[in-house]
Amino acid sequence: MKLLILTPQRPYPLHQGTTIRNFHIIAQLAKRHEITLLTFDPSPSMGGVDPLPTLCKHIKMLPVPQRTMMTRLWQMMTTNRPDMSWRLWSPAFNDMLKSCLEQTKFDVIQIEGIEMAPYLPTIRQFAPKSHVVYDDHNAEWLLQYRNFSTDIKIPHRWIGALYSFIQTKRLKQYERWACQSADTVIAVSEADKRAILQLEQCLDITVVPNGVDVKKYSEYHGEVNSFDLVFTGKMDYRPNIDAMLWFADEVLPLILQTYPKSTLAIVGQKPHRRLNRLQHHPNITITGYVTDILPYIAGAKIYITPFRIGGGTRLKILQAMAMQKAIVTTTVGAEGFPVEDGKHMCFADTPHDMANLISSLFEKPIKRKELGKHAYQFVATQYDWQQLIPKMETWDVLNSDDFKPKVF
Repeated sequence: MKLLILTPQRPYPLHQGTTIRNFHIIAQLAKRHEITLLTFDPSPSMGGVDPLPTLCKHIKMLPVPQRTMMTRLWQMMTTNRPDMSWRLWSPAFNDMLKSCLEQTKFDVIQIEGIEMAPYLPTIRQFAPKSHVVYDDHNAEWLLQYRNFSTDIKIPHRWIGALYSFIQTKRLKQYERWACQSADTVIAVSEADKRAILQLEQCLDITVVPNGVDVKKYSEYHGEVNSFDLVFTGKMDYRPNIDAMLWFADEVLPLILQTYPKSTLAIVGQKPHRRLNRLQHHPNITITGYVTDILPYIAGAKIYITPFRIGGGTRLKILQAMAMQKAIVTTTVGAEGFPVEDGKHMCFADTPHDMANLISSLFEKPIKRKELGKHAYQFVATQYDWQQLIPKMETWDVLNSDDFKPKVF
């Protein structure tokens, strides 16, 4: 079948969750289908081997559209659309999409994430018979609501809370519209599916979780960078920033009372300025961009995901599980995974509980190894990409006389 896939950025190199998910979707679907990729390219000078040309029959890219703060404020004040929906709106990209749809009849058109949802009207107009799939990488309205719920408790973050309150209302409307505009909606977890169904109960939703290349991570035998605690992620992403500030301010001091030499590595590109004050902490290392996160995960005694905000299923947890790491997480951090507390990973939601749990695991290397073993068994049997992507191929409905694309 002929597939057209729209992604918010070039899905290679694999430097964040979005690109990792999109790359593996393309890599698996390309085994059975003809792929055309339309995307934005933030790194046109990227060197090294690029596997995308071998996976896709056609790749069309444009630079990321420039959006000034004044333009952003104007759009937020004069329209009812959420901020995210304007982030990658580009008339040039829309024209490229029109041209592509006029030249080729696609069986399936797949939209990856809410940032690409503004192009749905063009798809419906120029490809009325195509089966449209909307892959909702997060229940975005819920993510913003959690941002609001966290920031409203902190006076100096009330401006952020107001922003999130407004965006929550707008995202509820926009996300509902995007899902209603598609023939099939994909959610990354059962929890996200429930959140989306709160917007519209009659949606056709397929759950395709985030996955991991189990072989790549489990067979790693390279360099090791040793730290007691490791967190990985894109460090200008709001939930990641909040998680690390909360951990550094509330949890780490309690751990240091018993283990004063404990070390924490915060590994990921684009550290936000709110993290600058942690740069001077003697027990914390903020790496910035690294070419490979595997040495840091491999060298960790404990992998942490202390999230208070978020949604979806986190690729970072899957990576740590595939490397047989003991994981300590909040309930929010593990949301979307059917894991058992104390078997696959350990849960703690208060600073004292998390500090006590981590301190206990420092003293129990056998327990850490046992957690890692069960985590690996869990991820290898349920979250390998090769097992997950076929769930996305629900397009046998195209061969049914009953299938009728939505008409707008």
